[in-house]
Amino acid sequence: MSESLRCPWAGTDPLYVAYHDEEWGVPSRDDRHLFEMLVLEGAQAGLSWITILRKREGYRTAFAGFDPATVARFGPGDVEILLGNPGIVRNRLKVGSAIGNAKAFLALQAEEGSFSTWLWRYVDGLPVQGAFREMREVPAKTPLAERISKDLLKRGFRFVGPTIVYAYLQAVGVVNDHLVGCPRRREVSSR
Repeated sequence: MSESLRCPWAGTDPLYVAYHDEEWGVPSRDDRHLFEMLVLEGAQAGLSWITILRKREGYRTAFAGFDPATVARFGPGDVEILLGNPGIVRNRLKVGSAIGNAKAFLALQAEEGSFSTWLWRYVDGLPVQGAFREMREVPAKTPLAERISKDLLKRGFRFVGPTIVYAYLQAVGVVNDHLVGCPRRREVSSR
């Protein structure tokens, strides 16, 4: 894909480019992947996304392949091990939120049947198609992200403010915000 056509946020870092070209904006209905991205988006708060992409494999190892049932059972000893792990962001609040979010994730699954069913119900099962031509047009949050954030917070999730939730919705393809001129826009909108 031509760099001049790709969404400019991807830059030239090969890891970022691969994330843009292969994953970002692809509609995901897999609960484990949805949990992974929720943890990673929360970890990203205040940091650059490339920092999280570089630590993604470390997160996969440290958080049991993002199995929410396993993560929900992590105790104080596990937290201390995680805080000593240079492969992840070693922030006590973020580590604690990942564990707490795993518990809330399981509760939501039990209530709704799956996290995916609950999430995609917000958009009647179809990705919202953004129509932005330039990065400056893309909002930091939307009313949809605010509604989902409010629901997640009510259910006990943390690090799920509307800005984080909007980035999450873009990442997992609930919202297709590839710019109009980006070839990936059409590719992900046909999934």
